[in-house]
Amino acid sequence: MNNELDQRTIEALCGIATATLTTVLLRKGLRNVWLRGSKPLRPGQARVAGPAFTLRFVPAREDLATPASWSSPVSTRAAIESMPPGCVAVVDAMGIADAGIFGDILCQRMKVRGVAGLITDGVVRDLAGVLQTDLPVWCKGAAAPPSVAGLTFVNWQDPIGCGGVAVYPSDAIVADQDGAVVIPRALLDDVVEEAVEQEELEAWIIGKVQAGSCLPGLYPPNAETKARYEAFRRGHVKSTG
Repeated sequence: MNNELDQRTIEALCGIATATLTTVLLRKGLRNVWLRGSKPLRPGQARVAGPAFTLRFVPAREDLATPASWSSPVSTRAAIESMPPGCVAVVDAMGIADAGIFGDILCQRMKVRGVAGLITDGVVRDLAGVLQTDLPVWCKGAAAPPSVAGLTFVNWQDPIGCGGVAVYPSDAIVADQDGAVVIPRALLDDVVEEAVEQEELEAWIIGKVQAGSCLPGLYPPNAETKARYEAFRRGHVKSTG
């Protein structure tokens, strides 16, 4: 399956809150879509969206998890050189918090390659340098030891489990101040359409709340509220058409 997302879809996703996406996905029966432990490394980090580029670690094994492994054809370095522009790197670090998966040099290379962001249930290292790269990062925090102190890198572009969530290379990823959410590719078009509509509805509802309206019947909207909103939409379309 083509792992690329068209620019219109990416732009739409960048305008949708992860909170909205989880609600839309919940309506479709998907409850486990929010990656636990992946928090924005920098306050105010802008929302990012793109196709998942997956990387997987397993527990460290002493004969494999060595500094020499960094030069292996199967390494984080080789994986980064395979990342296409616009992808979101999603790294399964099994929640390990005492071994940094990437440092400033690797993150800088990702930024230069046009990677949209890094998501992991683990931690990074060289925190000051990582922040200087301006690569958007979602993780559990920072730790000084390198990845091989607690992890063995095994492959990229395989299905992974990150933060307790299954992530496939074809999935869409959206991350903002509330964390990161995965959207299965087969559901993407429907989810985007419903989420855009929900964002517009909730913006209208917030306006009503600011004007003093009470919540019962407004949120969630009952039939009368929905009719009022549809009338507003029709009038808005006419005024801007």
